[in-house]
Amino acid sequence: MGVKGKLIASVEVKCGGHLVHDIFHTKTHHISNICPSEIQSFEIHEGETVKVGSVVNWKYNDDGKDKTSKQVIEAVDPQTKSITWKVIGGDLLELYNFFTIITSCDHQWTTWTFVYEKKTEDIPEPLVLLGFVLHVTKDIEGDLLK
Repeated sequence: MGVKGKLIASVEVKCGGHLVHDIFHTKTHHISNICPSEIQSFEIHEGETVKVGSVVNWKYNDDGKDKTSKQVIEAVDPQTKSITWKVIGGDLLELYNFFTIITSCDHQWTTWTFVYEKKTEDIPEPLVLLGFVLHVTKDIEGDLLK
């Protein structure tokens, strides 16, 4: 059994958290246009838009390396403006037994939560990935403020 972990980071967004949530919830396909050097593509494999049960695939560049992440949407809460993405394929599962990403947005904040289990103790914490998603969030904010 691996080592379980949880990382949480929040970033202030001057455009309002609800607008960032709208991008992730209903306009996810636009993220690759907003930050093309980080996100190459977003595709829906099963279902429609970002709804519970939808299966999606991201192609992204993390720390200079091209990666993929296949995810199933486990929860969408319009009240808390949160989305729960469970990783079911891709590069993260080479290092982690499970990996769940939760985005939540309120007022002027966007919060990212990673819940995971490392396959071995010597696997690093996903701090680079956390920095990556915070950077993408700031890119989205910049686009929304134009």
